[in-house]
Amino acid sequence: MLSKKLTDALNDQLNYELYSGHVYVAMAGWCAVNDLPGFSHWLLIQEEEERFHAMKFFNFLTEMQESPVLAGMPDPVNEYSSLSEVFEEALKHEKDVTARIYNLMDIAHDEREYRTISLLNWFVDEQREEEDTFSALLAVIKRIEDNGTEIYQLDKELGARVFTPPANE
Repeated sequence: MLSKKLTDALNDQLNYELYSGHVYVAMAGWCAVNDLPGFSHWLLIQEEEERFHAMKFFNFLTEMQESPVLAGMPDPVNEYSSLSEVFEEALKHEKDVTARIYNLMDIAHDEREYRTISLLNWFVDEQREEEDTFSALLAVIKRIEDNGTEIYQLDKELGARVFTPPANE
């Protein structure tokens, strides 16, 4: 059995992961209406990944005999001034997620809850990958944003993204 503090924090993160997906769908919508279907597709795949993350928390809570508690979520931003702004905000969002995972890890360590620490270790590694991916994409976008041909090529490349959940999950 998990403490109430840790259970509440895990439920909060489950909801934040769902909210993250909501954020990426809003960003995908902006890309779609701005003739960037590959970027839109890439962000919709990101939403699938965020839902997968939420379900990891959901499944962990139920395995620990705790009830997942779903809550409402704030409205995401739907309007952006540029593609670079979309990815700047996405990177900022991922850094917020990382800080939240670290906070969860602190609680789990304080409570010596090693099963939760094991789960969160996966998320620590995942967040490093997420931040690296968004940071790299943002750097490329800033370099080529004013070049329609290069943006078109990157858009086509990102349109090929697929989500395959890890085999051992």
